[in-house]
Amino acid sequence: MTDRPRLRDLGLSIGRHPTGPRNTFTDVAGVRVGHSTVREGDRIRTGATAILPHGGNLFQDKTPAALAILNGFGKLAGATQIQELGEIEAPILLTNTLATGRAIEASVNWTLSQPGNERVTSVNAVVGETNDSRLNDIRAGRPTVDEIAAALTAAGTGVVAEGAVGAGTGTVAFGLKGGIGTSSRVVEGWTLGVLVQSNFGGLLKIDGRAVASDPKHDRDGSIMIVVATDAPLSDRNLRRLAERAFGGLARTGAALSNGSGDYALAFSTAEALRRTPERRATLTAWPELSNDAMSPLFEAAIEATEEAILNSLLAATTTTGWNTAEARTATVPALPVPLPFLQS
Repeated sequence: MTDRPRLRDLGLSIGRHPTGPRNTFTDVAGVRVGHSTVREGDRIRTGATAILPHGGNLFQDKTPAALAILNGFGKLAGATQIQELGEIEAPILLTNTLATGRAIEASVNWTLSQPGNERVTSVNAVVGETNDSRLNDIRAGRPTVDEIAAALTAAGTGVVAEGAVGAGTGTVAFGLKGGIGTSSRVVEGWTLGVLVQSNFGGLLKIDGRAVASDPKHDRDGSIMIVVATDAPLSDRNLRRLAERAFGGLARTGAALSNGSGDYALAFSTAEALRRTPERRATLTAWPELSNDAMSPLFEAAIEATEEAILNSLLAATTTTGWNTAEARTATVPALPVPLPFLQS
């Protein structure tokens, strides 16, 4: 955890919709998040973050989900099955680019070990990544499978640690230290939460106000955005919801460049929509929020994504690590607090 402020601690708020009680991803009831932060010596600054949509057997009780891709320069494992079937059956893991394969192994091991999965022979692991090689020796094989599995073991429903933790330990955004950030909204009685792994380029804006930054940071990078809601949404409307998250990304000044990987994954925790073995075996009537009711949730996704990104920057601390491509020690500063435009 960090003692640095979140956005609202500075007297700033994003949008018009109220937040959940903690303004965090786990305000969506039942959602669990765990981090594994790996810092070692002068060169290892990496980790993993695990998201569990509910506390039951994810493989047996599959969760409706959808994926949106703004620029696909990335490696999102499990993408084609999400697009084809509109569901996920394993935890969502976030880590660094070269750890994607190890995260798949950790997810498969975890899923096969769950009671009730003794005869499972195929698992669609879901793994997102960003490249943390500007602060991490990404070629060193960390995090390991066991270190990634630790994020699954740590997953809980409490407040989500933000900043340079888990999959955000070595990430960089706008030339500043990025990381994990979250936010939530309550709209029409439904709760929506967003978690981001920020690691992208652009010219930073905070609540529409520009922050002085070097144009050289308007360059390649990536972000993983995960949207959770308890609203009963079909996978079709979950895709539409995920697409709106990119509105929040754009509001922060993201460059959306050729070399970026910009992904948003949305899922619904509504129990009545879980694709249990019984429901998958027969004709089932699913409750579904209508198209006409979606616009407030679209706004909520935009607002919460923008605020989650800003919280990821505010929570992060100045970090020194290893720039792998340039084979040198590197230091990336944290966003200054108080914010420059609030000091006048």
